[in-house]
Amino acid sequence: MKRHEAREKALQVLFQLDNTDLTVEEAMGHIKGQPTNAFYEKIVNGTAEHLEEIDATLEQHLEKWSLARLPKIERTVLRLAVYELLYMPETPKRVVLNEAIELCKTFGEDSSSKFVNGVLSKFTEQE
Repeated sequence: MKRHEAREKALQVLFQLDNTDLTVEEAMGHIKGQPTNAFYEKIVNGTAEHLEEIDATLEQHLEKWSLARLPKIERTVLRLAVYELLYMPETPKRVVLNEAIELCKTFGEDSSSKFVNGVLSKFTEQE
């Protein structure tokens, strides 16, 4: 599984976990196209485990928005990207931004990629 595909599948798992009672394992079981790989499992489990810190960091970087107001897809893409930015320094920030934008283009609305790019650009400038 390539990293882009792993991020797509991770996004789907994390999207399911948002506001549900599913466990990470249950949500991962709903995603087609197994087998998985270590990168996929790391970003899913890591994002889920560090959700409070990720959300707190995101709240600091949102202007005139709260996480609760964001559409679910943008919120999920941002959480996944911020996990990589905070906890996977070996991944270049530019790659994380580009992947987040591509995920928004695939799964979000027309304006999703611009919004996510704006938030993550501010985040990486301040880091």
